[in-house]
Amino acid sequence: MNNLQNNLYGKIAKLIENARAQVRRNINSALVITYWQIGKLIVEDELNGNYRADYGKAILQSLSSQLTENFGKGFDVTNLRKMKQFYALFPKQDSVRLELTRTHYRHLLRVEKEPVRMWYVQETITENWSTRALERQINSFYYE
Repeated sequence: MNNLQNNLYGKIAKLIENARAQVRRNINSALVITYWQIGKLIVEDELNGNYRADYGKAILQSLSSQLTENFGKGFDVTNLRKMKQFYALFPKQDSVRLELTRTHYRHLLRVEKEPVRMWYVQETITENWSTRALERQINSFYYE
């Protein structure tokens, strides 16, 4: 290939890479909000029904089975509980930062104190931490 073809290829390759990155961000944002909304629906359903623990556990198991059958992996009882926790720790949808991935949030759910958790959210965005970097910072008690 000559220089003109290499230049054209480079420009097209960059467009494709940018489009793919945009698609990944859009998918991630949609999933983060969807999981938050699922958590909200489960919490609101439990609050309205005043479920006892055993009954609530059976509801989650049944819901998990139905969702898994229709939508595949990712909806086991543990993940449904994490979705509930996600909503409980970030009760306002506006507090959910779409710059972060589901995996970032999974790590943040382990941080018990809200001010500390929010500090990690801000640092992750500011420093552009990967999920591994965030996990490492949380495990090393970086905030402290």
